[in-house]
Amino acid sequence: MTNFVEIYTDGACKGNPGPGGWGVWMIYQDKERTLHGGEALTTNNRMELTAVIRALEALKRPCNIKIYTDSSYVQKGISEWITAWKARNWRTSDKKPVKNDDLWKTLDVLANQHKIEWIWVRGHNGNDGNERADELANLGVTAFL
Repeated sequence: MTNFVEIYTDGACKGNPGPGGWGVWMIYQDKERTLHGGEALTTNNRMELTAVIRALEALKRPCNIKIYTDSSYVQKGISEWITAWKARNWRTSDKKPVKNDDLWKTLDVLANQHKIEWIWVRGHNGNDGNERADELANLGVTAFL
């Protein structure tokens, strides 16, 4: 896997639940790609997960990836919590169903096709990639307002 891709993702929601959007800014060599979309009724966590899923779905081959997210839910979920969730048949430590398990299962399959470093960044803190992904996520919301 010599293909190296940087991906910035973000989700946005106006109300939680409410209209939501997701945004992705991808950088590969000297090329950039942006993606965005939204849903009429969703949650911020679902939009954060959807952004990462859409980014990974857009890749045509296995890659080395750095994914930047301001969502500790996504970053910790995929790199820390998911192993235990799967071992408990998608249940939390207190035996409740994992929220958004449909998206987590999809993300798990997609993530295992690549070598990914999951990087948490502080949102709205001047990180150009995060700011760009945030703009795209908010663009995704506007279709539903």
